[in-house]
Amino acid sequence: MQWMIYGANGYTGRLMAKEAVARGLRPILAGRRREELEALGRELGGLEVRVFDLEPSALELGLRGVSLVLHCAGPFSETCAPMLEACLGAKAHYLDITGEIDVFAHCHRQDAQAKAAGIVVLPGAGFDVVPTDCLAAQLKRDLPDATSLVLAFEAGGGPSPGTAKTSVEGLAKGGRARIGGELRRVPLAWKSRSFDRDGEPRSAMTIPWGDVYTAYLSTGIPDIEVYMAVPPAVIGRVRRLRLVQPLLGLGPVQRFMKARIERTVRGPSDAKRGKTDTLVWGEARSADGRELKRQLRTPNGYDLTVSAALGIAQRLLDGPAEPGFKTPSMLMGPDYVLGLPGVRLLG
Repeated sequence: MQWMIYGANGYTGRLMAKEAVARGLRPILAGRRREELEALGRELGGLEVRVFDLEPSALELGLRGVSLVLHCAGPFSETCAPMLEACLGAKAHYLDITGEIDVFAHCHRQDAQAKAAGIVVLPGAGFDVVPTDCLAAQLKRDLPDATSLVLAFEAGGGPSPGTAKTSVEGLAKGGRARIGGELRRVPLAWKSRSFDRDGEPRSAMTIPWGDVYTAYLSTGIPDIEVYMAVPPAVIGRVRRLRLVQPLLGLGPVQRFMKARIERTVRGPSDAKRGKTDTLVWGEARSADGRELKRQLRTPNGYDLTVSAALGIAQRLLDGPAEPGFKTPSMLMGPDYVLGLPGVRLLG
């Protein structure tokens, strides 16, 4: 099967391509920047390169003969829909590394089309949302009558340009939570609390992480909140942004913030990724008060994204899978994350 990394010239795409080759795979490198792609192709042993944008005719030609696309070119709010439509037409499995709730919802709405095309559609094949989705599924498996789920993480190393741009878009949309089975909009930093890390408390705030959409599909738990560990001062600054939230969605404001990211954000270096890890917390509760808690320690989020997404791609390249929309735990099982390099279950 021929398969493709689209956005291979980006921060995460380059990491993905290099690790794929280290594993003996030979993906097609694709995207919109010829010089960068061709240089990377030469560096990685003469990989095939395809240069095309996300217009329908270009996509149709670009995906010719391809059976799987690992889509790494964000922001996925802009790039997912055309690439997914092309994958449906080409009957090519679609994977991406999004964390955007609206993107998960869009992909989920294509479930019937994916089944008809005989392909798997699995957004969130990286740090967003493999560890949290698998942890949620483990908690549901071991506490079947859970009615509420709390997920949280503390990640070091800093963001890539794509992640930073996605965060800027998210500020204008406010928070999200799953309440009574319904996806609800809530204020920025709606709730705050602390989580224990190695005996020390970590303050955290709610964020609109993809699991408020996907974990409901994976577990059926009706109440879901996701937190990110940040200093108390950051929680205060985010809450003050509520006063200007309508302005954050204006085109000129978005363009200004994204242009600044282009100039200043490069993503963590290899050394910084190697020195930073991630802790993931999960708590499930039943209506009668029973509680189950677990923690995962994982490598830096970008390293986990690479190993998780390539493992899912390899699974689909190796043989048939039930078609349709999938979350990571639905396709790979709740314990998939535990088999990834550097992941440990703490309790």
